[in-house]
Amino acid sequence: MSTYRQISLFPEFSEKTKLSNLVNVASVPQRSPFRYPGGKTWFVPTFRRWLASMNTQPRILVEPFVGGGIISLTALFENLVEKAVIVELDDEVAAVWEAVINGAAEWLANRILAFNLTKEAVLEELQKTPATKREKAFQTILKNRTLHGGILAEGSRFIKHGENGKGICSRWYPKTLANRLINLNHVVSRIDFRNDDGLKVMAEFSTSEEAVYFIDPPYTAGGKKAGKRLYKYHHLDHEYLFTICESLKVDFLMTYDDSEEVKQMARRHGFQMRLIPMKNTHHATMKELVIGRDLSWLDELNAVQEPETKYWVKELKREKS
Repeated sequence: MSTYRQISLFPEFSEKTKLSNLVNVASVPQRSPFRYPGGKTWFVPTFRRWLASMNTQPRILVEPFVGGGIISLTALFENLVEKAVIVELDDEVAAVWEAVINGAAEWLANRILAFNLTKEAVLEELQKTPATKREKAFQTILKNRTLHGGILAEGSRFIKHGENGKGICSRWYPKTLANRLINLNHVVSRIDFRNDDGLKVMAEFSTSEEAVYFIDPPYTAGGKKAGKRLYKYHHLDHEYLFTICESLKVDFLMTYDDSEEVKQMARRHGFQMRLIPMKNTHHATMKELVIGRDLSWLDELNAVQEPETKYWVKELKREKS
């Protein structure tokens, strides 16, 4: 008997229908001090819907590739979970989280408010070797807000034109950043931050019946160039990640770039997939791949569809031969 089921796709939707279902990012509370490549602000309403679909509210959220952390911060500020275990391997991004965890949010806020941002001042600051974790955290925020796209990876350049031609200052909002950092003090006691390997931490919590997982990994091998350009740590054993997901005691939700390689892995491991429309930083409508064990709760959204995979077609032909 075939172990592969035929995929029934939703009808094609007009561009108007797709756009009407896109999330207005401005309507989502901005909690993170970062502007992060691949950030998930647009995904927040879907994440809320996922937790609401559960019979029992989870106690712990594990986010193994936290980056800017908008999903975990939303879960904490909206009391969707009691605790968030957030993991980041990048030492610069980790410095910001560690500074906040260790009580330096107000220091960072004051440092940002006092800094007179010019290209010369930024270059002078970044040439310094930080003596403390909080100084490294400030340099990270400075780079994140003045480099193109917030990209911290090697080779990233300063914003040239930016918003309304403001150049390097176009993403520098001192009061907003200061407020976001200080507001983190409201949830900091419920954050368990790890500067560690996300796969290792997932394995640590795999037998927990209290934890759920939001997983937003870096690009797959198919998106190697993009991954290298966007992230300092872009190498990941994606097949092993899927294997860990199979072993998790409770539920998980995973987002990926829409790639054939990922679809094949999802099918091999018996997971469901859906494509959700989103807008990228250039305002182009794209689709993000969402993966989980049971995604039936997503099917009421009429702009969501189940993807075809060449892998499935190939295997079906093999079974028939």
